Amino acid sequence: MFEVKNVAYINKEKEEIRSIRDSVFIQEQEIDPEIEFDGLDSSAVHALVYCDGEAVGTGRILSDGHIGRIAILKAYRSKGLGSKIVLSLIEEAVSQNYERVYLGSQKHAIQFYEKLGFRPYGEEFIEADIPHLSMEKMIK
Repeated sequence: MFEVKNVAYINKEKEEIRSIRDSVFIQEQEIDPEIEFDGLDSSAVHALVYCDGEAVGTGRILSDGHIGRIAILKAYRSKGLGSKIVLSLIEEAVSQNYERVYLGSQKHAIQFYEKLGFRPYGEEFIEADIPHLSMEKMIK
């Protein structure tokens, strides 16, 4: 059974978030830790998804509506957990009266975000040596 919680970046949750992102972004995708851990986590709201009490996925939303750092441990992918995280972060945005949420999607994930109602805008860009496209979803 999976459960998603929106949490602050403190205590046990901070360790769980860092562990997941280290595994997915730093180990798998070889992203520089200084890029991955950008100093914005303490001001963000984070979603954590748990399977039988173990944290297996995470994401965050910043105070300007920027969603990012969506990561699911490899063994738990293709189970709909990414959608659960994004929807939980959108609920947070709604509760904060944001007009829109936006993100930079890695190119391979564009269709995933489109299914959640995001639309691309702007030109492709490179972040951490990975092609991305900006996407947004209006919520008001």
